[in-house]
Amino acid sequence: MVKIGNIELGDFPLLLAPMEDVSDPPFRAVCKENGADLMYTEFISSEGLIRNAYKSVQKLDIYDYERPIGIQIFGDKIESMRQAAEIAEGANPEIVDINYGCPVKKVACKGAGAGILLDLPKMQQMTEEIVKQVSLPVTVKTRLGWDDSTIQIVEVAKRLQDVGIQALSIHGRTRQQMYKGEADWTMIGEVKNHPDIHIPIFGNGDIDSPEKALEYKNRYGVDGVMIGRASIGYPWIFNEIKHFMKTGETLAPPNLKERVSVAKKHLSFSLDWKGERQGIFEMRRHYTNYFRGIRDFKPYRTKLVESQNPQELFELLDEISVVFEGVNALV
Repeated sequence: MVKIGNIELGDFPLLLAPMEDVSDPPFRAVCKENGADLMYTEFISSEGLIRNAYKSVQKLDIYDYERPIGIQIFGDKIESMRQAAEIAEGANPEIVDINYGCPVKKVACKGAGAGILLDLPKMQQMTEEIVKQVSLPVTVKTRLGWDDSTIQIVEVAKRLQDVGIQALSIHGRTRQQMYKGEADWTMIGEVKNHPDIHIPIFGNGDIDSPEKALEYKNRYGVDGVMIGRASIGYPWIFNEIKHFMKTGETLAPPNLKERVSVAKKHLSFSLDWKGERQGIFEMRRHYTNYFRGIRDFKPYRTKLVESQNPQELFELLDEISVVFEGVNALV
């Protein structure tokens, strides 16, 4: 049984990665229904939280059916991060998570996210202050290093464990790589199998199939895997991995009716939570994957991403169910 503090997550938990403009309550809802064991919010600016900025505060929204859930914060100022952790705890999650992995320029180049990997003493001090501030378990998500010449992930893991974090998720790329190339899981395995490391270690990067999840579990010995981009528009990946690990058999992919049903549920929640304009806009990134592999689908995909009318979108989804019904369209 893998545990973070007193939170039991099963023998090999599957985590939904915190993804900006993706891992919101509507998306988390469909991932939870389809097997995600632990989910994190989008990353939340510490400066935004302590200044009560609407967009930052809105990201604190969590729902009982999502539990257990972690709220992830980022920032470059220790005092702001300490205060933000206190605010996050007040939203009543199970976990407070620290983002030491975001590679985007506006975050990392200011010393937050993956930028703090260039200053391990500061990273250690910041983490220690947050652990002292909250009574909830604190976890961290990070990368291997800033670039190939600064990889110290074993040292990072030791320092973070020493100041009290209770789990570590590692993306197997450096900040310099962004999301290019292949994730290097050998370093993740080194951390997990190091004799001084006793907290759960979760691997992240390129897990896009049940077969790969099982292979990496066996090869690197990680306690679980965190799934990001492969879940966008395809929340079924969590249950597919669980089924494969349990039976050795590949679960049949969702049929067209299931895809349309989940897309409609996702859209409806998105409209309710974010409002019409933003709800429609942020759903667009999901449609391609919801209907990936359907022959001759391009005209409908174009309509879905161009429409600005909720009623029209629901009508398009219903039309998709009829037009492609009974057709061997999923390839």
